[in-house]
Amino acid sequence: MHMREFTYHRPADVKAAGAVLEKAAEAKLVAGGMSLLPSMKLRLAAPSDLVDIGAIAALKGVKAEGKEVFVSAMTTHAEVAADAGLERVLPALADLADGIGDPAVRRRGTLGGSIANADPAACYPSAVVALDAVVETTKRKIAADDFFTGLFTTALEPGEIVTGVRFKVPDKAKYMKLRHPASGFAVVGVFVAKTGNTVRVAVTGAGPSVFRVPAMEKALSASFTAKALDGITVAADDLMSDIHFSAEYRANAVAVMARRAVAALA
Repeated sequence: MHMREFTYHRPADVKAAGAVLEKAAEAKLVAGGMSLLPSMKLRLAAPSDLVDIGAIAALKGVKAEGKEVFVSAMTTHAEVAADAGLERVLPALADLADGIGDPAVRRRGTLGGSIANADPAACYPSAVVALDAVVETTKRKIAADDFFTGLFTTALEPGEIVTGVRFKVPDKAKYMKLRHPASGFAVVGVFVAKTGNTVRVAVTGAGPSVFRVPAMEKALSASFTAKALDGITVAADDLMSDIHFSAEYRANAVAVMARRAVAALA
């Protein structure tokens, strides 16, 4: 099996990358290539043009300022995991990045690539939603709750490029993942973030897209203890089922991971 022919571009800046995307009908951005290249090898994707944004220095780096953290789109998982400023102000995000895939994936895969691909089992979407982040693009700013729209789909328009994500720094946060033993993807990942009396709970891996659990958020806002989650479950109806894990298993795992995350913080 081989890839179809494509034209390769390596633009020097975001504007040039956007111009190629606008011009070529079937162009795809390549960030770390951790999802796109395997898809091309399997012929699940056959772009006419590949726009490699790896050389754009402006798209790399982490800035921790006050109550905000800005992670540029082309920052790798390994760079996020190792960032000293992030480890100080938002360790939950550094820990999440450190648990993605394996060392090879962490050195190549990027934040922007992960969220733009919106794999249902990716870890980053849970952090984006739980931390009430804003996704910044070449065209606008998109609130986390509006960004992920379904299975492998986002609010991004054709030609629009993610430039970075602005995370709000919570009082405390924790990500707990039931890790797939082979791929390292999340069978279920739950990110809990508390700021003042507001709690956000975001789940990845369980459904076709990341989702929040309002019943858990309400209970934890009233009493931030693992016990407050007793009896709260998510319906298995909308969850994914596969040869490894049933929807019912995933529903139970959401409750377990949420309790573990809160217990670790409380």
